[in-house]
Amino acid sequence: MITARFQRSKGRLTGFCVSGHAGYADYGSDIVCASVTSAVQLTANGITQCLGIKAQVSADPDGGVKLALPQDCRREDAQAFLKALYLHLTVLSQDYQGTIKIIDAEV
Repeated sequence: MITARFQRSKGRLTGFCVSGHAGYADYGSDIVCASVTSAVQLTANGITQCLGIKAQVSADPDGGVKLALPQDCRREDAQAFLKALYLHLTVLSQDYQGTIKIIDAEV
């Protein structure tokens, strides 16, 4: 199962950590994993490259990705990227039940 943990501070999204495998199909053929990977990459690249925000981004050898906005980041365009990722993963978790677990954490 993919676990997507979203961090919030005072109601604003401040980052995410996505890890695991959906288990929907064999490795390399799993459309849920591919969808999540693409959405995470789009979000991370949109925030860091398109918006130029110096977010902390890391990837582990197993494919997990973490992103944390700078503490002083109040940009609504960054919120839009994070909200879109949250919505996308929520819809995928409903369409492909048992493949994605979404966790909200107040930090």
